[in-house]
Amino acid sequence: MSLPDAARIRSSRRWQTLKAGLFSSPLNTTITLVVLALIAWVGSHLIDWAFIRATWSGTAQDCQANGGACWAFVGVNLKLMLFWTYPSDLLWRPILSLVLMFGLAGLSTIPRFWGRGLILAWIAVPLVTCLLLRGYFSGVIVSTNDWGGLPLTMLIWTIAYASSFLIAIPLALGRRSSMGGVRLVSTSFIEIVRGMPMLVVLYVSSLIVPMALPYFDVNLFFSVEVALTLFIACYLAEVIRAGMQALPAGQGEAARALGLSYWQTTGLVILPQALRAIIPPLVNLGIGVLLSTPLIGFIGMIDFLTAVRNTAATNEQIWPHSYPEAYAFAALVYFLICFPASRYSLWLERRLKASTSHQAKKG
Repeated sequence: MSLPDAARIRSSRRWQTLKAGLFSSPLNTTITLVVLALIAWVGSHLIDWAFIRATWSGTAQDCQANGGACWAFVGVNLKLMLFWTYPSDLLWRPILSLVLMFGLAGLSTIPRFWGRGLILAWIAVPLVTCLLLRGYFSGVIVSTNDWGGLPLTMLIWTIAYASSFLIAIPLALGRRSSMGGVRLVSTSFIEIVRGMPMLVVLYVSSLIVPMALPYFDVNLFFSVEVALTLFIACYLAEVIRAGMQALPAGQGEAARALGLSYWQTTGLVILPQALRAIIPPLVNLGIGVLLSTPLIGFIGMIDFLTAVRNTAATNEQIWPHSYPEAYAFAALVYFLICFPASRYSLWLERRLKASTSHQAKKG
């Protein structure tokens, strides 16, 4: 069968499935038409507001005269929303930081780069980003209180997500351990942390921990990173444990039959296969963590969404009623980050399934 014929068959099957789900009965047909009409009505008004009557440049008076979206507000306040109060003459630092972090994320999507080099990159890039934003490379020191916007969001996500693996793997192994004490401690820690909202964990790190350590100057950025790392690690540990339990028992038995120790079996046989199998869930977890980072705004840190909201609030007198445009801009940025990641997760899942089935047939 040629490729065009196969594509036509797949397209025909999709249409048949869609038709069966949307127009299989008079009731389903009526519901589908009503929903389509509602989407068309909302979409037409949204397009009219966002594009046709929108003001792309000018003043607040121009926006009020046109009556549509005031995208001129976004253009004027773009620096404040993306980088908050970071010094304007040093903006090359947060821009370079974003390039490094997005480049690291892009490099991680290419399977041929998966290896020790990528692990070292996940250690080096956050470290270099912190030093870069702090100003150790140029002599002008910038306090962490002036870090904000999108670079802070990406930095917190990168450090917390990468560091959580160092805790999640021992927790997953501990929960599967045959030693009752280790298993009890690991299980208790995971369930206690997973039973608390992330916001509670952040409040504990920013309020209770400094009160418990009055003789130490606890940096807010550091305490938040530790709290997020522990919180994410508990969820990640369950994902890793599920991947290890999904492997056939014969994998470990064969390794032990060859004379490998427990740690050799775990590090060379079990963990590589388990991590490979759970890559799509890891991507989904990473997206969820990134979308949860705006919670740090409740404890005084200025992440990207908080910077956008504060920008709209501080410019209310000059640019009245600018919240819809501000939040629409924030939604667009998050969408441009998370949507490609979600599509990559689906592609990777199909690729891994195809690779597994090919190896099974070959075996």
